Amino acid sequence: MGRSGGAQWWFQTKFLSISVLTAALASLVLWYTFRSAPTSKLIGYDKDDEDEVEEVTKPTKKLFDDDGPSSTTKPTSDIATPIVSNVKPPPGTEPPPLPTGKLGKTPTIAAPPTTKSTANDEEVKKEELHTQIETIDKRGKALFKAKNFMDAASAFTEALDAIDAYLAESKSTTAAASLNRQIITLTNNRSAMYEKASMPDLALHDCDDILSRDVTHSKARLRRLRILEARNDYTEALVEVCALQLRFMQENRDKLRMGQQVPNPPVPQSKIEELMGKLIPDEVEKQLNIMKNQNKEDRKLPSSYTIKQLLKSFTGYNAWMANAARGGPLDKFTSELNELGNDIPNDDLERLAKRTTLLSRRGRRNVYEQKFEDAKNDFEAAYKCLNINYDAIKDLLEDDEHARLLEWVGMVRHLRYDLDGALTCYERCCDLEPINAELLVKRAGVKMDGGNHEEAMTLFETALGLDPDAVDALLHRANLRMLQMKPIEAKADLERCLELRPNHILARLRLAAVLMGTEDLDGAKACLDKAEAIDDASSEVHSYRGEMYFAQGELKEAREEFDRAIECDATNPTPYLNSALAIMNTPPMLGTMPDINGAIELLEKAIEADPQFQAAYVNLGQLKLSMATDLTSAKKVISLYDQGLEYCRTAEELKDICSMRLLTIAQVDAASALKMESLNMQ
Repeated sequence: MGRSGGAQWWFQTKFLSISVLTAALASLVLWYTFRSAPTSKLIGYDKDDEDEVEEVTKPTKKLFDDDGPSSTTKPTSDIATPIVSNVKPPPGTEPPPLPTGKLGKTPTIAAPPTTKSTANDEEVKKEELHTQIETIDKRGKALFKAKNFMDAASAFTEALDAIDAYLAESKSTTAAASLNRQIITLTNNRSAMYEKASMPDLALHDCDDILSRDVTHSKARLRRLRILEARNDYTEALVEVCALQLRFMQENRDKLRMGQQVPNPPVPQSKIEELMGKLIPDEVEKQLNIMKNQNKEDRKLPSSYTIKQLLKSFTGYNAWMANAARGGPLDKFTSELNELGNDIPNDDLERLAKRTTLLSRRGRRNVYEQKFEDAKNDFEAAYKCLNINYDAIKDLLEDDEHARLLEWVGMVRHLRYDLDGALTCYERCCDLEPINAELLVKRAGVKMDGGNHEEAMTLFETALGLDPDAVDALLHRANLRMLQMKPIEAKADLERCLELRPNHILARLRLAAVLMGTEDLDGAKACLDKAEAIDDASSEVHSYRGEMYFAQGELKEAREEFDRAIECDATNPTPYLNSALAIMNTPPMLGTMPDINGAIELLEKAIEADPQFQAAYVNLGQLKLSMATDLTSAKKVISLYDQGLEYCRTAEELKDICSMRLLTIAQVDAASALKMESLNMQ
């Protein structure tokens, strides 16, 4: 069960996991739909050569009755001897026998003698056409079995040309429709020959022609899938997989809805996962490049709740807030800044130093009042003013004003994920205060977010070398050890932290998470009991306790704790998500569905509380996709994922949203190709 907080290193660890997918949502996401189905071979991947060539059949009824044309019948088997007509032409109108010869064009059939009946003329031409097609078809199949694939393709082309010639001369307005099945079969056979002859462009062209006539033709889709995958066109290949799966679900939706056994799907889950595995890295890299080109100053801060939790994780929090409170109200700083004016000459160092100080102090007051965006703007403005003449102005700043400004600018840049800018400020600050262990911890946090775990560990060890009892270093090093999947070492750091500060509620919650992750639920419960004794109104305490109940399968109790967490602090996004997951994992009463709308409402509130909560986007998108009544609604899910991508900061955060976005696009495109109006199979 993930926690919110975007890229903030304090919240990166995710020990518990709860899947939103349940058996009741069979149509939710195709990637997971058949996760419990037995593995089957992919039809057409381990294909039987004989299965590639279809039987060319003619209608069981006369092509033209007295009343006009009739439809053809669908082939009942894949390989069989073509049916020979037993209808004799009228005396005197028999066509000359077809000569046999080498592969090539069949000699033109002489026109039959003119009769008084147009219907008889059409009947004669029809019989001639089918006799000609049957002869060519036999020759094509013989060439296929002899592995003369291009000659076989030429034979099937010859048959198709014969149909074209017939249709060009036919006076019937529905003759083309009556021959559609034969055209599809011959085109499929030719496409199979092109594929075997390593002529993928021609094979794809024929597949497209088939699918324009019959969107449900599985052999054409499977062949198209093979060719696209061989060309590394994984995006289009994924669309074909989704089309095959959607068609399968459409054909079996009644059985799926009633929980009855269904045959194996045409494409196994492993093929979808394989294609996604090839697409996701490139998609994540593309999004990372977009992020790199983004103006760092335009990046948004995390939610207020996330920032508060991060600030409270440092032992200096109370001192910072007390100092900001003593500095005076915001109006005081704003008034003094207005008196000072904005247009200060660059050589007026005294006034520039005064402006730098006032902006820095107003920024700290904004932090105290939880106006974090205004605080960020003040700190950046102060730093810009300082850099007008850095060396001269810094010497005019009083007391530790220079160091504190650098520290806060480092903090807000880290929060915006400007890691390089944050490191620059923290390192400058460390030069001023080389024995400040807290600064080393903050530098380590930046390294952790940048994926430099070894450098982060070195900084933590340096901080503990300066102060072996540095609670901040122990607490945040435990986070690093959890990221490194070292729960024993993390537990040791947290237990030492609690020896030094028994009332450290965040350390107790972290320890509870470690114990839950190692399935020590009794130990986790004891930790949470102690945390609740410290602060029974803590939203985090109730949220963690809800997760513990969830892990034990006590979903009713879990939801009650999540509700209490929301009551304690409605800005905490995590219990909204967790409560939605509890709803979706609670078995519904017989004959009912889970409260999907209720879960959607909770997930929307989670995003409202924290627009950077990626897990909420992923789960909300899946649920909305399951409820989409048309493709327009399904496309809105793609827009939701696009919104979530704007707030991602790391490759890890991008991965889940990119995955679901790619799959949703493929499903929508597949549904459009199948001329479906909705993805909803209910």
